[in-house]
Amino acid sequence: MPALQIDSDPVVSHRSEVKPARPVTPAPRPQSEASKELASYYNRIQSDLLVKGLLRTDGGGPDTPYTDTMLARNFERIAFFDEYSGGGLGAANGQAGRLKRWQGAVRFNVEFGSNISAAKQERCSANVTRYAGRLARSTGHPIGVSATNANFHVLVTSEDDRDYVQQRVRELVPRIDPQALRIFANLPRSIHCLVVAFSGGGNSYGYSQAIALIRSEHPDLMLRSCIHEELAQGLGLANDSPAARPSIFNDDDEFALLTTHDAHLLGMLYDPRLETGMTLEAARPIIRQMATERVGPRS
Repeated sequence: MPALQIDSDPVVSHRSEVKPARPVTPAPRPQSEASKELASYYNRIQSDLLVKGLLRTDGGGPDTPYTDTMLARNFERIAFFDEYSGGGLGAANGQAGRLKRWQGAVRFNVEFGSNISAAKQERCSANVTRYAGRLARSTGHPIGVSATNANFHVLVTSEDDRDYVQQRVRELVPRIDPQALRIFANLPRSIHCLVVAFSGGGNSYGYSQAIALIRSEHPDLMLRSCIHEELAQGLGLANDSPAARPSIFNDDDEFALLTTHDAHLLGMLYDPRLETGMTLEAARPIIRQMATERVGPRS
């Protein structure tokens, strides 16, 4: 699934002192033709992918073996490199960065735009709640759901909510970089969903806030797939790799939901032997050791 992560300092001192206004859900209104067309487009995409045997939900199996060497290589590529440049949709420079992850607890909250049925809202919220539990188990990091003290905001909105999305993002990050804000305003349909993660200030590599945008026009499986990918990427697995398999961090759409391989990546990301801000060179021996511990040495 196409995805985007921008690592960006919000340029707000003492983020914990900023109290975003409570969200006001957009008033219901007739769904526009543009939104209807987008929903039809994504329905066709999901149908085509399923016919091809893609969007698997089995987590991988005997047909997708991987070794400790492969797991270590995939972790390096996904955790230490970026898919896009820091300010927008431009290609990244291809250079390894430093390890980025959350320092404090992660608290998800789901907010909805207009024209989303109560049943779909309930399914979405339930998916995020269940997935938060799995992410907590995979990482060993405190991850949950909070309606009043969230720092990872999941916006499920439609094409008709563009103005609301910009308003809400500005409320959450008052001094957001204008280039990052424009991405929310002009998201091409080829980008199915995205996540923007913000550091705590200065040169910190520790995340303190994130915003994920999920298109409500997606059919159920693609919407759930976006939740799985963006929430995991927002924890620090910023990149995709064509070599990663079985994995959602691969643009081939083979897997819709987090796999056993991906759960290993999350566990490695939050292993206390690694340090936030660590270079790839310093981390590499630890990465190899962790990979061997998880899947055994290559035979």
